Amino acid sequence: MITIMKVGLLGFGREGQSLLKFIKAKRGFHGAEIWVLDRNKATKVPKGVHARLGRNYLAHLEDFDLVLRSPGVPYMLPALVRARRMGVPLSSLTALFFKYCPAKIISITGTKGKGTAATLLYKILKAARRDAYLAGNVGTPALLVLPKLKKTSLVILELSSFQLQDLKISPPIAVILDVFPDHQDAHKNLKEYYEAKTNIARFQSPRDRIFFFKNDRMSAWTARHGRGKKTAVDEKRFKLFAPEDLAMPGYHNFKNAVMAAIIARALGVPNRAITHIVKSFPGNEHRLEFVRKVNGIAFYNDSASTNPQTTAAAVRAFPGQPAVLIAGGKDKNLDYAPLAHALKKAHVVRAVLFGENKKKIRHAIRAANVGLAPSLRAAVRIAYHAARSMPRTDKSPVVLFSPGAASFDQFANYADRGEQFKTLVRKLK
Repeated sequence: MITIMKVGLLGFGREGQSLLKFIKAKRGFHGAEIWVLDRNKATKVPKGVHARLGRNYLAHLEDFDLVLRSPGVPYMLPALVRARRMGVPLSSLTALFFKYCPAKIISITGTKGKGTAATLLYKILKAARRDAYLAGNVGTPALLVLPKLKKTSLVILELSSFQLQDLKISPPIAVILDVFPDHQDAHKNLKEYYEAKTNIARFQSPRDRIFFFKNDRMSAWTARHGRGKKTAVDEKRFKLFAPEDLAMPGYHNFKNAVMAAIIARALGVPNRAITHIVKSFPGNEHRLEFVRKVNGIAFYNDSASTNPQTTAAAVRAFPGQPAVLIAGGKDKNLDYAPLAHALKKAHVVRAVLFGENKKKIRHAIRAANVGLAPSLRAAVRIAYHAARSMPRTDKSPVVLFSPGAASFDQFANYADRGEQFKTLVRKLK
């Protein structure tokens, strides 16, 4: 039995709450004094649990026998660095899941597309009657899935750089999608971000497997850090389905569908089951999600786009269609040159920018037809008016909401931002 007197739950969002439920049910933690440590002083803490909330939530970490970090709390915060130097044991929800999980774990990382690839693979496996579970960021919190798992189960787990950074174990099946700059507001530098990704491969044995994109330099570089059997995925040579067969727009979505299909085939799923699911899958919410048409104008919600590369990919998803782009939000210290490059080749006739970094984006894209809006509501109104003013062609105009920035300047998270966008669009007449 684990002898632990005082446990700190660092961050009490969705992950922290699942950690508390797990700890209360686990015999080894029986009798432990549990503390919630959260920056939000309005955090609601269950009865019988102690709390340290607000500005000083990271004070005196040396008092704890174990601190369990939620992914939203950066690993390299000075207070956490000091605590590790003082010998405070730090772990995470992800590490506990790996420790106690009896099933085979399929972990997916990459800068974007993790949720789409994970969900699609899960749907394919379920259609093939496999005992599969989708856990983590896009499914049930991983620890809450544990009671259902058997040795023959398959768990698909999306892993971000924040979850991988302090992980000392790699999954038996690792998947690396496209990797490019992100989260420079939370990581010390780009090198730290890339190195965090390598932990998905670093601790693999030669019996394990790793799938990566052959044509993405950083995906291939990440895979080289492990000893698992490597499968280089080349979407250009893939023949089972084509980009135009998918319900999801965008070449990036096609790539992620190819990855899900190749993993499913490696697990013995027949081609017919794969194509049936892939061709009917509309994509995940807030990821190039079709909202509605208003007066012939198609509105798409891509609120999950939180960096310039994903907005560039969204812009490229509508070749030849006249489009109005709505972008902007909280800056993550990223370079918007990729978006500027994409806009030069796309048929975006107007960009409407809002949020904290709207002037930075305007300066980066240097487009003539750019408008600034004080709010998302105003941005939707301006974009709708601009789209209605376009000369009509045989292709429907598109209003594309793809922020390319974080949401925390005005919204609770990207999902809240996407829901507010959809509400505004549904109210248009």
